[in-house]
Amino acid sequence: MTQVHLHLLITHLPVFGSILGALVLGYGLWRKSTSTKMAAYFLFILSSVGAGIAYLTGEGAEEAVEKLPGVIENIIKTHEEFAMFALISLLLLGVSALVALFLSIKNSPLANTAASFTLFISLLSFVLVARTGYLGGQIRHTEITSGAIQNNATQEQGEKDDD
Repeated sequence: MTQVHLHLLITHLPVFGSILGALVLGYGLWRKSTSTKMAAYFLFILSSVGAGIAYLTGEGAEEAVEKLPGVIENIIKTHEEFAMFALISLLLLGVSALVALFLSIKNSPLANTAASFTLFISLLSFVLVARTGYLGGQIRHTEITSGAIQNNATQEQGEKDDD
């Protein structure tokens, strides 16, 4: 398995893990279920690790596709830059989940505050990682970028007509 394969496989984990964990945590807060909240924390920790792996394999994936026909370097750079924000938010989510898990185990009065903060971070992380995934999909999925490519082709044709 190459870095490209690993990158493509693992990138879905932070996307689905962050939103699924948010739903589980929201349910756990609503039902006041410590075990349900703990399950969400484990999902967040797993998502955080997945985000780290996805980020680390991104460079190898970039090297594999950057020379392929139809791949636009600016789309890769935009995806790469946005991935850093997603990574930071997911690492923060993982740390927040670890703290909330520890506070839950210790039956701390701060456990619900930590859970609410973690829920907020998970929703923010989902937005960032979903946007990162969308940008990454534009690299090779022409059905997503067809409008942009069509607009560029129209502009280029217009420039040729002016010559």
